[in-house]
Order: sequence, then structure tokens, then C-alpha cells
Amino acid sequence: MNNIRFSLALVFLFLPSFAFGSDLENLAQDYYDSWVKTQKPDATKESLSKYLAFLADDIGHQHLPYDPESTREPDNKEKMLEGMTYYLGSHTKYSSNLKSVMTGYNLIVIKYSTKSEGIHPQTKEVIKQEYDTVEVLELESGKIAVIRKYSE
Repeated sequence: MNNIRFSLALVFLFLPSFAFGSDLENLAQDYYDSWVKTQKPDATKESLSKYLAFLADDIGHQHLPYDPESTREPDNKEKMLEGMTYYLGSHTKYSSNLKSVMTGYNLIVIKYSTKSEGIHPQTKEVIKQEYDTVEVLELESGKIAVIRKYSE
């Protein structure tokens, strides 16, 4: 009888961490899928809105070497929308492959590969890129509060 109680206690002790990890893995997949839709040639403002719904209003965003700061400001999500709208639809081809997901306490790390072609909206220059990216997503109150993006 004591063995059964001990076994049940272990199940209830570790069950929340398994469920939490599973929830974060689902969040990671949904976030990634939403991001990919914003990069496709047929991306829309609606796809941007769906992606931004994952983020806190004061989202910190660091994309080395382009954005070295991850300072959180109340209007950062609005600024991110403005920047993403500027580049909306600039890809003529885009593909991505999610390679791995790792989760921890209020943290998700995703790694994916990207291939893209497009025309820069300002310079009108044709750009072809292929690289791997690691994103570290820090969570607060169920939202992504900080994105740290590392690319080759």
C-alpha cells in the first residue's frame, strides 16, 4: 500500500512539469508557425496580427548583429508592427524548417533553418539568404516578453 501511495505521489509531483513542458512545446510550435506565415510571399496584415498576439506590448527584441538592444518599452509591439509592415510581402520565396525546441521555466529555445529570396523594399536590390536561427523566447504572464534572435 505504501508503494502505491509513493508511486501516486511521484506522479502528482511530476505531472505538472510534464504538462507545463508540453504546453510550452505547443506554444513554441504555434509561435514558429505564425512567424513563418509572416515571412511568406502572400503574408498579410492579418498574419502579422496573429504573430504579434503572442507578444507582450512592451516586447524586448534583440536580433544580433542588427538590433543589439532588447530594451522593453510600452510601444514596442506597435513599433514591431510598423517594421514588419514595411517588409510585408518583400519575399518572393520563403521556406523554413523547425529543427529543435527546448523548454525550461518561462523559456523556449527554438532553432530553425531559413531560405528566402526577395526584393528589398527600399533599395530594390534582390536578396537571397540561407541561414540557421536560434531564438530564445522569455515568457511573462503567458506572453513572449523578450525575443533574443541569433543568426549566422
